[in-house]
Amino acid sequence: MALSKIERRNKIKRRIRKKISGTTETPRLSVYRSNRQISAQVVDDLTGTTLVAASSLEKEIAAKTGIPKSKQAQLVGKLIAQKSLEKGIKTVVFDRNGYLYHGRVKSLADAARKGGLKL
Repeated sequence: MALSKIERRNKIKRRIRKKISGTTETPRLSVYRSNRQISAQVVDDLTGTTLVAASSLEKEIAAKTGIPKSKQAQLVGKLIAQKSLEKGIKTVVFDRNGYLYHGRVKSLADAARKGGLKL
């Protein structure tokens, strides 16, 4: 029997997370994408804490109505890079969370790179 879309993503997610882990020096940049919103957080897996988070629901991004979702992802990428650099985080490990590296996920990663993060 074929896997559902969610089961397939979870299977890919587990396969990725076996290899990727965030440390204090290089935390993990995890992306979550829903149908309407996108969010990202920088996580230290050793201590189990979220160091920095950004979402398309934040005031400066949510105030801009009528923009495409890929543009929202770019704004979230810039915001997460800015917040990370303020905390002194320059290098992260990118976790696409089982999503294809395409579209909004790619836009977020590219914007984070342009914002100064090293992925």
